[in-house]
Amino acid sequence: MTSPNSNPLLQDWHTPYGLPPFGAIEAAQFAPAFEAALLQHRAELEAIAMQAEPPTFANTLARFDASGRLLGRLETVFYALAASATSPELQAVQRSLAAPLAAHNNAVYMHQALFKRLDALYQERQALGLTAQELRLMERVHLDFVRAGAKLIGAAQARYAQVMERLAELNTQFGQNVLADESNYRLVLSGEADLAGLPDFVRASAAQAATERGLPGQHVITLSRSHIVPFLTFSERRDLREQAWRAWTSRGETAGPTDNRAIAQEILSLRNEQARLHGHACFADYALADTMAGTRAAVTGLLSKVWEPALAAAEGERQALQAMMTSLGHDFALEAWDWRFYSEKVRVARYDLQESEVKPYFQLDAMVAAAFDCAQRLFGLNFVAKPEVAGYHPDVKVYEVQNSDGSVRGLFLQDNFARTTKRSGAWMNALRWQANNGRVGIDRLPIIQNNNNFAKGAPGEPTLLSFDDARTLFHEFGHGLHGLLSDVEFERLSGTQVLRDFVELPSQIFEHWMSEPEVLKKHARHYQTGELIPDALLAKLKAAELFNQGYETVRYTASALVDLAIHSLSDEAAPDVVEFEAKTMAAYGLPAAIGMNHRLTHFQHLFSGSSYASGYYVYMWAEVLDCDAFDAFVEAGSAFDAQVAARLRECILQTGNSVEPAAAFRAFRGRDAAVEPMLKSRGLLPA
Repeated sequence: MTSPNSNPLLQDWHTPYGLPPFGAIEAAQFAPAFEAALLQHRAELEAIAMQAEPPTFANTLARFDASGRLLGRLETVFYALAASATSPELQAVQRSLAAPLAAHNNAVYMHQALFKRLDALYQERQALGLTAQELRLMERVHLDFVRAGAKLIGAAQARYAQVMERLAELNTQFGQNVLADESNYRLVLSGEADLAGLPDFVRASAAQAATERGLPGQHVITLSRSHIVPFLTFSERRDLREQAWRAWTSRGETAGPTDNRAIAQEILSLRNEQARLHGHACFADYALADTMAGTRAAVTGLLSKVWEPALAAAEGERQALQAMMTSLGHDFALEAWDWRFYSEKVRVARYDLQESEVKPYFQLDAMVAAAFDCAQRLFGLNFVAKPEVAGYHPDVKVYEVQNSDGSVRGLFLQDNFARTTKRSGAWMNALRWQANNGRVGIDRLPIIQNNNNFAKGAPGEPTLLSFDDARTLFHEFGHGLHGLLSDVEFERLSGTQVLRDFVELPSQIFEHWMSEPEVLKKHARHYQTGELIPDALLAKLKAAELFNQGYETVRYTASALVDLAIHSLSDEAAPDVVEFEAKTMAAYGLPAAIGMNHRLTHFQHLFSGSSYASGYYVYMWAEVLDCDAFDAFVEAGSAFDAQVAARLRECILQTGNSVEPAAAFRAFRGRDAAVEPMLKSRGLLPA
């Protein structure tokens, strides 16, 4: 066993930029490291709580914000590896640590002596002469304690602690089950008959997936979105499309060790109990109390503005698909595994636009360069590759981020490819949050990580992105900029640690630059010829930008409605999640041929943690903000207007959670957001 003195997780990291020493880290080192870090953190908290001096901001709140540095450092590297480069050994550690780490969180936020000091300061906060940021920290930390059970008494607090520890175990198991289903599935395509209809770029990524899985010379479709969506779009084999679609949509729903149905049901029951202990009727009320929306009625109001127009638009799209099927002599009912296939044929017929025509202009490296270039033009940032600095996997690229004067702003790690050891989806996280509370040097600079799950090109061949893949790249990079540009004093207020329905504003507004003609005419070059994307192709993309938006909007909104509905139940016992999902969608009139973005049995936003539970709506809430916010650039006459960009940075990106989000938006836009730009962007405004 690694001794404390030799455990790299407990030593000072004399690595470039203070990165974790990934090459020296082993799964077995985490348990003893966490044991030491938890003890240290509790000692720090005891020292704060047991001071003889009366509480002040400096001796209580500022010290609390600065406490737990070793534990925080451990958690960031542990969860980064668990999500992006896991192993059976690391997963076992993750399961064993879930409850103890939740117990420690309970011990922190239910520490009565510590809360007494914080509460005393909070009650007198307006008379303490605090700065705006100090007051914001006090309000947020006090709310953290209250929402974690600090005001509960006796048996209620003890039960609350048990609930949170059990939820941590269940969240961990849910996510690992989804990863297992995704990693274990492979649709092997044998011969030309199975490959019928697949363009060269789909065949290349399927061949690379086969090679990575020890099947050289064959073709494999995985459940990575960058595999499954192109396969459903192009494969002429309807039977194989159905097979792949059923595997994709039934993750977590197959009887056996990865079955998530009972796990999700227990999570829902415990969340209801958690909410009742706080005095709320249901978990949605508890979760939404600390959001911009605030109430279920506000969320329902937004989703209802979209649902009926989206259904109507999708019905028009369905009729076009049915007409295409008839013209091809295909006499069967349109099913969910058919929609993308016939939609692509309609798109080609209507706009003379094929995915295979577009994709060669969206090489991954070129799109990364485009994102970096936009960051430079908007905010003066430069991304300098550091190939000599090792990440946690060979796929990871490391960049030093520099301000316009050459000073170091932070470090950026980009991990773009799908792997069997990496969870699905795309996300950003921080290996170190920016903070400037008296510390000096590199320690206050952020280390930000972006994760995508693109299908890797064959050896020696570039990775080509779809238009949606490129948008995802820009989306996550927007989150990354939110972390990198943070300029606050206290770690608790840093970067993306904002209200959930505000956090997607920086990511979604950055998507707009991906499709700007000015950006594409500079960076979208054919990977073979070097030719810039032609104006004619840009015109086709513009003409087709609202194509299939009914379908996409219905799928997203359906998932958001089910999320809100199931977390609005007040019954002590949760329902069968598959049955509830089906009944809810039938009541809303969801067409079976459209389906949902995420079904409950693999809905990691909801069940691998609680951050997005009752909160999947936030992408649309933030879309209202981002469409209105980008209109500020449109009104200024340039997507790179310097004054608007400076205001975006100052009011939104660098403030973190130091400013209440509605106030931050008003500071940028001069008013509250209007919903019309979002409806217009989705083609849902009445003619």
